[in-house]
Amino acid sequence: MIRHTELDDDPLLRQRKLHSLIRLKRITLGGHRKLKIYGLLSCSSGKQMKQENRVFFETETAAIQAGYRPCGHCMPDAYRQWKAALTRHLHP
Repeated sequence: MIRHTELDDDPLLRQRKLHSLIRLKRITLGGHRKLKIYGLLSCSSGKQMKQENRVFFETETAAIQAGYRPCGHCMPDAYRQWKAALTRHLHP
């Protein structure tokens, strides 16, 4: 997991480093640190969050291992699967 604010102190360099990591496929998903939700980098919901809450993941597995759940907006199938598994776990 990479925090947006940890990429660099200078906003311009932070943006360049972020784009470089995306091109290198070191970042493929974004997440909300406080809500523990991950989703696509193109998600309109994710683009609205504050930088201090934004984190990035290389893989979906890394996001799940960090305790994050899929975004219901940009990843509806993964969200439904997560929700069904949670329901089965809570109501066996």
